[in-house]
Amino acid sequence: MSRETLLDEVTAGRDEVTLAGAGAWTAQNARRLEQQVDGAARRHRAAKRAVIDMGKVERLDTFGAWLLERLVRALSTRGAETKVVGLKEDYRALMDELHSVKLEQIVAERPNPIMYALGSIGRSIVSVGNSFGAMVNMLGALAVALVRVVPNPRRFRFTSLIHQLDNVAWRGVPIILLITFLVGAIIAQQGIFHFRKFGADIYVVDMIGILVLRELGVLIVCIMVAGRSGSAYTAELGSMKMREEIDALRTMGFDPVEILILPRILALIIGVPILTFLGSMAALYGGGLVAWLYGGIDPDIFLSRLKEAIALNTFQVGMIKAPFMALVIGVVASVEGLAVKGSSESLGLQTTASVVEAIFLVIVLDGFFAIFFASIGM
Repeated sequence: MSRETLLDEVTAGRDEVTLAGAGAWTAQNARRLEQQVDGAARRHRAAKRAVIDMGKVERLDTFGAWLLERLVRALSTRGAETKVVGLKEDYRALMDELHSVKLEQIVAERPNPIMYALGSIGRSIVSVGNSFGAMVNMLGALAVALVRVVPNPRRFRFTSLIHQLDNVAWRGVPIILLITFLVGAIIAQQGIFHFRKFGADIYVVDMIGILVLRELGVLIVCIMVAGRSGSAYTAELGSMKMREEIDALRTMGFDPVEILILPRILALIIGVPILTFLGSMAALYGGGLVAWLYGGIDPDIFLSRLKEAIALNTFQVGMIKAPFMALVIGVVASVEGLAVKGSSESLGLQTTASVVEAIFLVIVLDGFFAIFFASIGM
């Protein structure tokens, strides 16, 4: 037997084969050893009895032991009675451990497309139901906290409310004014461009006034607040949840909803109507400026036509929507913030979900309000 041969054939008959191992069955000889083992398994696949003599093996590591086990399994799978002899006692425990490992090939079944689609729909419905239940639960917790605070105002954290009002309302004024001003200007420009074809430039004033005061003013402001303040609320509460600060509050006997969430939501309910009013005025100003510079509509004529086109209830519709949309944004942000797990990935996912859900629910709520106000003639 050559020194290069780690597995040699001593006898080879039609029904019986004897193989002899030698040298170092270690990872250093991995490539040559694997080729010889696989070659022996192929050549003697028809054997009825196989004996593997490992008496001349000098060293055996995990890699060599696994190749020996692979050879035994390959011969046994084809019906051969396989026996290993001459193996040193030092290696018996390793071979017994490898022999006890069961390899089961897992075949991934291709799911039925229809059943997979139905399963996805079902999981989505369950997720929506869980989210809705969590929001209802949060509304109940807020109501309980409010009932505790109203009879005893000292329990309420006015400092936190003022701080959150500063973040939500005061610091959000510049971006809200800029965006609503641009939206009003764009609506006026597009309206004049198309109405001019019919000689109806003046009706742009009606469109701007009604559209901004009833729908777009509050909608754009709430979308901006959801992206700016809603995401911030979720990130803040989620960070507190990750650092176990919320659990610490509960341990000390404080209600996290009363301490952390109630001031934030009240700040939204107060701040969003203020931002809606300022945003609507900025949009009207932007529309009037473009109507003057681009459409040639004098500011006096614009204001006169605006007074004729809108009524008090037009303004009231937008302002009534604002606090309800603010409540939705705050509840969604709080629910998603408290749902954060212990990883930064979870924080990012819940923050994204908070913004998406809040914007979606704000638009849905706006649709319900539109139907409601139309039904009562307002």
